[in-house]
Amino acid sequence: MRARTMLASFVVLSAVALLGYAADEKKADRQPAGKSPGLEKFKQLAGEWVGKETSGKESGQEVHVIYKVTSAGSAVVETILPGGEHEMVTVIHQDGDDLALTHYCALGNQPHMKTKGKTDSDKIAFKFTSASNLKSEKDMHMHDVTYTFVDPDTLKAEWTHYNEGKPDGTAVFELKRKK
Repeated sequence: MRARTMLASFVVLSAVALLGYAADEKKADRQPAGKSPGLEKFKQLAGEWVGKETSGKESGQEVHVIYKVTSAGSAVVETILPGGEHEMVTVIHQDGDDLALTHYCALGNQPHMKTKGKTDSDKIAFKFTSASNLKSEKDMHMHDVTYTFVDPDTLKAEWTHYNEGKPDGTAVFELKRKK
């Protein structure tokens, strides 16, 4: 009887250990192959930023942006005009060697954009790949965005929007880290 109890305990403990090992292996498989220099740049933006729209339809408008690192450091959330009527959110994350983003726009659509290859320069350009809630690529939507990391406390973002299938303007935001 005692041998049977010991054998049953051994079997249960072995099964628990194997399940734990398998879970660790699956977790290791989900980790990105390496850190993206571009994502690291976006992570360093964490905090509040203020500035102006320097060109575009709302030129001169005050702009407030919050950057937050989330999801165990695997994504950065950009909130433009937080708490306002036209609040917008952009989520940036690594996708292999590329960076990807989804912009939850005040226009009611969600453009998806991606970089091509390594993102280790001070200029990171995202290009349109697709969009949710867009009937046609001729509908108005944000199509591209380029972020320029001027210095640790200065950021420039240039958003190009499309209408009727072609560029229809650029909104440029020049931001400073709020101290």
